[in-house]
Amino acid sequence: YKQNNLRLRLGCQYHWHNRNYECFDHFLEGLVSRKRKKIRRERRFVRDQKIHIRRLHGSELDDMLWQQVHNFYVNTFYRKNSLPTLSLGFFKELGTMMGSQVMLVLAFYDKKLIACAINFLDDSTLYGRFWGCLNKFHGLHFEACYYQGIEYAIEHRLSSFEPGAQGEHKISRGFLPTKTWSAHWISDSRLRVAIEDFCRREERLMQHECKELMSLSPYRVN
Repeated sequence: YKQNNLRLRLGCQYHWHNRNYECFDHFLEGLVSRKRKKIRRERRFVRDQKIHIRRLHGSELDDMLWQQVHNFYVNTFYRKNSLPTLSLGFFKELGTMMGSQVMLVLAFYDKKLIACAINFLDDSTLYGRFWGCLNKFHGLHFEACYYQGIEYAIEHRLSSFEPGAQGEHKISRGFLPTKTWSAHWISDSRLRVAIEDFCRREERLMQHECKELMSLSPYRVN
């Protein structure tokens, strides 16, 4: 990267790693009691609200479901005063061209689709990329975006699950702080000097922050 005048920037995300778990309960056994009970309680909230969860690959969705999923995407961007750039055709093309590499978590209430989470996967990792819902249901975000992904990764022998950037609340749910790097090219030499100085100072802080966050690990110490 140096020979291409790229500047590295350190970041921190929260990733889950498969420790050869046999099932979700096996994963929970590795957590301290308080965190284990919290996750079970959150999952129970979803069941008690009579919410039905389905996991489907992109190739399994029909046109009507893709339309509903796209509506979630559009509405989420509008609520955040942002412009949705991906068309319904793009979503359908994902199902056609990458069907087995797209995994959707669909939540139904009274037979109506109320929320969805879109994930992508390769041979080793599940990547969480989008969440949308109609109304707020207690615990549903955690179930659809985290716990269903962990279960899927265990069932399909994936080594890791990256649910997306940000969110220290993920730590207590089994996602540990993980250092990430991005490379940046700055064309203006004067601006490049200032940014490189910032990145050096930021990196020292990020190294310290990652270490501090790791102390919040919910896993039992063997």
